[in-house]
Amino acid sequence: MSDEMTNEVTETETVVETVTAAPVAKAAPVAAAATESRENPRKIREGIVVSDKMDSTIVIAIVERVRHAVYGKTVQRTKKLYVHDEKNEAKIGDKVRVQETRPLSKLKRWRLTEIVERAR
Repeated sequence: MSDEMTNEVTETETVVETVTAAPVAKAAPVAAAATESRENPRKIREGIVVSDKMDSTIVIAIVERVRHAVYGKTVQRTKKLYVHDEKNEAKIGDKVRVQETRPLSKLKRWRLTEIVERAR
């Protein structure tokens, strides 16, 4: 009977050692992931400035060409985005590149990264 108890104690000790060793191994990759680039990269879009009347904000129109689900015809869909333009450098008609960011106001979720082409 003492042999059985010894085996049980040894098995229990082994399990305890495994449990304490596992969290240490899992903690290292989490720290490495924080230093690398984002898990889901931020969206980047290009569009034409429609309005620059607001302070530090521009409105751009993005044109997307999509095939109609039933008829197969190519259809243009326009979407307006409110973009943060800190230096007020974009003007109406400019082609700009924007990047997704945290919510800056009720409607602004994008920020200006560069002006691709100036209006003529």
